[in-house]
Amino acid sequence: MIRCMAIDDEPLALRQLVHYISKVPYLELAAQCKSAPEARQFLEQDTVDAIFCDINMPDMDGMDFIKSLPSPPLVVFTTAYAEYAVEGFRVNAVDYLLKPFGLQDFQRAAERLKERLKAGPTAESSLPAERKADDTLFLKTDSRILKVSISDIRYVEAMSEYLKIHLAGGQKPIVTLLSMKRMEERLPANFMRIHRSYIINLDMILEVNKSRVIMDQDTFLPIGDMYREAFQQFLDTKFLGR
Repeated sequence: MIRCMAIDDEPLALRQLVHYISKVPYLELAAQCKSAPEARQFLEQDTVDAIFCDINMPDMDGMDFIKSLPSPPLVVFTTAYAEYAVEGFRVNAVDYLLKPFGLQDFQRAAERLKERLKAGPTAESSLPAERKADDTLFLKTDSRILKVSISDIRYVEAMSEYLKIHLAGGQKPIVTLLSMKRMEERLPANFMRIHRSYIINLDMILEVNKSRVIMDQDTFLPIGDMYREAFQQFLDTKFLGR
């Protein structure tokens, strides 16, 4: 069981959090608090594995509260203001729920909590903040803003006004409202656009076959005429042989 705490100064929002926690079998509610000082008082006497915490609270906002804890547990932030998302992930939040969110969104955040606890401390947590930021994107999908490691991106697929971000390690693709141009500008040099609908991670190419790039046994991506010369130049820099 994951012992958790719910913090929100709005009674209705707090009741919703408590209700959603009761719907997840592996979550155990240890405390429900209406303010950061009340939560701190509880934590001086007891411990929890995770906190579901509102950001906008009158006495002390949730962000400052988590930062003030000497050994903070895992945290999922909740708020109606999307501009807090980047700052939230800087304090190593597991997830960020944008109000109003439903049970399905909450369950996804709970699953991420469980996965993080199962994984334990990672190498990423020991990296300098500057390096972590360089390898991070924040992508909005539905009512959530997700933190994505750039190094996990296999390729990006354009879908009209949306992008589908395909990730390594069996992770589910992320669909976000974003332009290819904006994504291309943000990605580092080991990514290349090979078609008007595809940007690929050059480090994850399995094979190049005529007019296609093979990313795995089931993924064959076309090379567009506009991008062929630049891609060939890249291949020439890596090619060994005659």
